[in-house]
Amino acid sequence: MAVLSFLFFWIILYIILGTYNVNKIFRKSRLKELSQTSFISLVGVIIIFFALILDDVIITYKSYYQLFVFLYLFHFGLTYTFRLIITTGTVRKIHRRELGFNTIIVGSNGNAIKIYEEIERQVMPSGNKFTGFVNVVGYEKYKIGKYLPHLGKFQDLKQIIQDYNVEEVILAIERSERETIKNILTILEETEVVIKIIPDMQDYLMGMVKMSSIWQYPLIQISQDLMPPWQQSMKRLIDIVAALIALTLLFPVFVFVAVGVKFSSRGPVIYSQKRVGIHGHTFKMHKFRSMFLMLKKTDRN
Repeated sequence: MAVLSFLFFWIILYIILGTYNVNKIFRKSRLKELSQTSFISLVGVIIIFFALILDDVIITYKSYYQLFVFLYLFHFGLTYTFRLIITTGTVRKIHRRELGFNTIIVGSNGNAIKIYEEIERQVMPSGNKFTGFVNVVGYEKYKIGKYLPHLGKFQDLKQIIQDYNVEEVILAIERSERETIKNILTILEETEVVIKIIPDMQDYLMGMVKMSSIWQYPLIQISQDLMPPWQQSMKRLIDIVAALIALTLLFPVFVFVAVGVKFSSRGPVIYSQKRVGIHGHTFKMHKFRSMFLMLKKTDRN
């Protein structure tokens, strides 16, 4: 039972700190995995040490230090060894082009061609498998058309990403097209794709989005999520806990309202409706019915 409790503790800790992100499972670097595992191991061992091991009876401080170091090295070594094996195998498959991410380029002229050629010439590929390109301004002929198929206009990005299972979008538009950047980012905000830009656009986007990391020259990866993963997890946890507490405390009120709705007019107590949530995903919202149910003439007769 104690072993299961420890396993559960570590799994929860890794989830809260944003380690288990399914969308980034093939994008983990060994260096980042090293720093992340080291930090989480330190946090977890500190919690375990002060919660379960440290007591008021002090035999010798040296034994405490030795035990702390042993717990840290044991967990870090065991965890990182398997993570390193998995990450190394994944990186090698990406470099051998056995794994890749469906990618489209937003842009159709010089910048788009330059990015495409530089990525294709990489000695150690970064995993981009080009599906096609999307134009920003309409032309009779697109320069990058000799390399990639034309998938449509940038206004159709959301549907194109869904149809072609796109995982990554590279913004390589020209200076004359940059007034459309806000519209493009607004569309991409409703998707879960990785967004990369050319360095020339960095100053233009500064303040609008968060520059999270450089992903193999010449591209810079940006993120519209201004909160790091651990803050998102904590916020989600607080939302769930607060909702459960509110549901418990307000349960008598809900019963009273439900009875009132039921006897005040015909129709169901709960009204359900589809709403659009994060990344354009739909969900069902439930609330107490506040409107009357319209009856057909046959029902009235």
